[in-house]
Amino acid sequence: MLGTIVNTATILIGATFGATIRQGIGEKYKKALFDALGLACLVLGMNASLPNMEKSEYPVLFILSLAIGGVIGTKLDLAGRIDRLNAKINAKRKKESNGLEGLVTGCLLFCIGTFSIVGPVLSCLSPSQGWVFNEQGNTFLYTNATLDLVTSAVLAASYGWIMLLAAPILFCWQGMFYAIAYFFGEAMPEPMRSELSIVGGVLIISSGLSILGIKDCKTVNLLPSLLVPVIFYLIIGYWL
Repeated sequence: MLGTIVNTATILIGATFGATIRQGIGEKYKKALFDALGLACLVLGMNASLPNMEKSEYPVLFILSLAIGGVIGTKLDLAGRIDRLNAKINAKRKKESNGLEGLVTGCLLFCIGTFSIVGPVLSCLSPSQGWVFNEQGNTFLYTNATLDLVTSAVLAASYGWIMLLAAPILFCWQGMFYAIAYFFGEAMPEPMRSELSIVGGVLIISSGLSILGIKDCKTVNLLPSLLVPVIFYLIIGYWL
């Protein structure tokens, strides 16, 4: 769990730094940060999804996942609930903020991708000794921690202290995969990881489009899409 602990700590450090300097950043610089963040989301989303497309056993599964997940999320009105909660928070603070949407974007960036999904599994199956960086066990998570340090600082400079909540969410996310590997070995099949990366990458792209003001795809409503590949492969594994 050392790699996950380090990864969690870097988010706390980066978010604290970004939120601390936020008040001293002018509006035009915040706008520049949002534009940079939106573009980064587009690139990171494509980087997560496109390389995994060729690994997909069922090329239409991610389309079905987005469609089914989108319908479920819309039925549950997840985006509306977030908006209303944001409105209540803003009313109490007497200032406008979209911090919860920023938190969702941050969690997607931190949790989706090969490093954050495969990293905990490798950390469990081939644990490194101490702080050795170049050993396979924690290398993925150390690399991810470096990326998340910078990303969390930029996010917190844009959205504020709420980004600290992304740290425990990441810890639970990576801890789940660590526990799966610990109790069941490599129980999560590689195709499932690929499908999760594809769908997650699309959601990150969706967040980027929203941040840039190009198209609000209601990314929150699409979050149930991440469950569809998991359920699909659980069913396939049970029957086959």
